[in-house]
Amino acid sequence: MATIRAGMATDVGKVRRRNEDSALIGDCIFAVADGMGGHAAGDVASRIAVTALQRLDGVAGPGPLDIRDEIVQANADILAAAAADPTQGGMGTTAAGLCLGKVDGDECWIVFNVGDSRVYRFESGTLDQLTVDHVAPEAVTMRRGVITRALGTDPGPRPDLWVRTAEAGERFLVCSDGLSLELTDEEIAQVLGDCAEPQAAADELVRRAVLAGGRDNVTVVVVDNVEAH
Repeated sequence: MATIRAGMATDVGKVRRRNEDSALIGDCIFAVADGMGGHAAGDVASRIAVTALQRLDGVAGPGPLDIRDEIVQANADILAAAAADPTQGGMGTTAAGLCLGKVDGDECWIVFNVGDSRVYRFESGTLDQLTVDHVAPEAVTMRRGVITRALGTDPGPRPDLWVRTAEAGERFLVCSDGLSLELTDEEIAQVLGDCAEPQAAADELVRRAVLAGGRDNVTVVVVDNVEAH
């Protein structure tokens, strides 16, 4: 069974009035949700998303279908909350992360994404983005784009899911776009390579993103697979 260490950091940044990001470090589930809507309670939507995902900690050896089901439920919960409170109408959120689960009896990572929050894998100095941003094609060359999938929509979005074998020594980064907006992949990789402890890496990534401009909330979860046996 894999031995996992994780760290999390978040900051409102220099521009936003409140932090609409939410993060989750569970027993097997690690996620970031970036709320949208501003006055329309993006922070509420992101909290609902991570609350739904945290239920995966109660599932023995969760698989891709378990993750998909919780994402579907999170979408339904957000819609229900918006219907119950008109001030929350139109709220939504991204959701990205990874879950240590099982597929065909083998321990593996299940990576998931809805929106433009990201999951990266870092190993031996190389940073690879595992998720695909759900943004409008015409916005790909821009630093920010129009999100094409988000929780809080009807019909609900289709989450992307990937399965990876769990390997000792790998490090994962889950982040809101407040990080990738401010730091290049090279800058992110440098921090992940320099900071041995996941909490120190998370703190330093957020600190640098705020110093670089802090134009959005920035939230980071760093996950280390210390050993697998």
